[in-house]
Amino acid sequence: MERRFEWDVDSESVGMRVDKYISGCSLGLTRSAAENLAAKGLILKNGKPAGKSERLQAGDRMQLTLPEPEALTVAPEAIPLDILYEDDDLLVVNKPKGMVVHPAAGNHSGTLVNALLAHCGDSLSGINGVIRPGIVHRIDKDTSGLLIVAKNDFAHQHLAQQIKEHSFTRMYEAVVHGNLRQDSGTVDAPIGRHPTERKKMAVTNKASRPAVTHYEVLERFGAFTHLRLRLETGRTHQIRVHMTYLGHPVAGDPVYGPKKTPDLGGQCLHARFIGFIHPRTRQYLSFESALPSYFTAFLERLRRI
Repeated sequence: MERRFEWDVDSESVGMRVDKYISGCSLGLTRSAAENLAAKGLILKNGKPAGKSERLQAGDRMQLTLPEPEALTVAPEAIPLDILYEDDDLLVVNKPKGMVVHPAAGNHSGTLVNALLAHCGDSLSGINGVIRPGIVHRIDKDTSGLLIVAKNDFAHQHLAQQIKEHSFTRMYEAVVHGNLRQDSGTVDAPIGRHPTERKKMAVTNKASRPAVTHYEVLERFGAFTHLRLRLETGRTHQIRVHMTYLGHPVAGDPVYGPKKTPDLGGQCLHARFIGFIHPRTRQYLSFESALPSYFTAFLERLRRI
């Protein structure tokens, strides 16, 4: 069944491109998904099909049609899940390192989505399409920790809106190379595709999106620093890119870290804490995940040294 949405553009969004505006709305759509909808004529501005690069004016009337979800081609797989919380609207999952969140080229099985389909059946939101049912936000394959999954579109929209408004708290812990000068700080630097290495992201002003990461030093070890980090935005590889931009890449990072690095058994980046307002009960919920064993073992090694 098609779903239709309609709203007026506010003054803060004047001048934005249609695709960027739609991806920033509370529907949880990616920019590429917004581009595809525009190409199919499913985004209207003042009653006429809107091109993805059109600029918005205050008071423009936007209409969006989400087509009926395609038949699901991702197979359910009985993969054990570490579920911290579950109800009829959502669940909170503790993802292990090494697990990809959703199927993509080279990873068609063994993903979190495959496991969720086996656990939830048809009870997952469809806003992000058949490849990413229920996925409101993601963490990297080699990052462990907490993820929230929406079981219906109502929950998905409310949770995505909290992320957009920065009221959805996501705290990470990481060990990074080097000794940061300040005990706390903020990295406010836009992130986009790396200009020459297309599988990497980078701080750049070209085709980028705003990205803000707050950090606080927990422990110092000279050659390494243990940090707590809070995401204000959620760009691809955000913490890894921002720490590399500061000259302090995440320990064990196989992509952004130094070529010669100790074998830690994993990347020392863990989604430790999430907090949000439940979309239906309006109750504040928060969850914390213990650091994985390879992470704590490396911290103990550094303390002994």
